[in-house]
Amino acid sequence: MQFSTTHTLEGQSIVEYCGVVTGEAILGANIFRDFFAGVRDIVGGRSGSYEKELRKAREIAFRELEEQARELGATAVIGIDIDYETVGKDSSMLMVSVTGTAVKTR
Repeated sequence: MQFSTTHTLEGQSIVEYCGVVTGEAILGANIFRDFFAGVRDIVGGRSGSYEKELRKAREIAFRELEEQARELGATAVIGIDIDYETVGKDSSMLMVSVTGTAVKTR
């Protein structure tokens, strides 16, 4: 399965548009509590543990996106957009969503 943020794949023809596919992952409130408790992990303005959790959520969202695309018989997902949003009461959770168009290529 190929993934692209562009709307074409160089050297390949899109032969069928299969539909919009999405994947989401939500990080619960404990990630924020753990993050603030682990401030000692911050080096150079970055938090390794927080970035690791975000990476894990993004990977989950991409897996869901790929599963949906495969169910539609797609060989690629194009026009991918990745969004991060806070949700829940007091914005206590972070949602990572990935959206794209599943296509068949030749």
